[in-house]
Amino acid sequence: MSDVIPAAVTALNTRMDGAFDGTAKFVIEGEGAIMVDGDGARAADEDADVTLTADAETFQSIMEGDLDPTAAFMSGKLTVDGDMAQAMKLGNLLS
Repeated sequence: MSDVIPAAVTALNTRMDGAFDGTAKFVIEGEGAIMVDGDGARAADEDADVTLTADAETFQSIMEGDLDPTAAFMSGKLTVDGDMAQAMKLGNLLS
């Protein structure tokens, strides 16, 4: 089993600090899903205000600060389904 999801949950929890007031889901293709809300991040696949989907390499690049979330979206590496305002808030927290 891959450690992508547990590592991503840990990384997101160190960045979020309860600063996100919506619900978001990161779908990492071939790996699973992560839910993010005001309580932090956890491995789960639930309904959310916004769903962001990317492959593991793109997600890792965003988390490492090598790829801006907006640039990933504009280049088609990151897809967004749902509340774009929530996606932008989350993107600001990650960049």
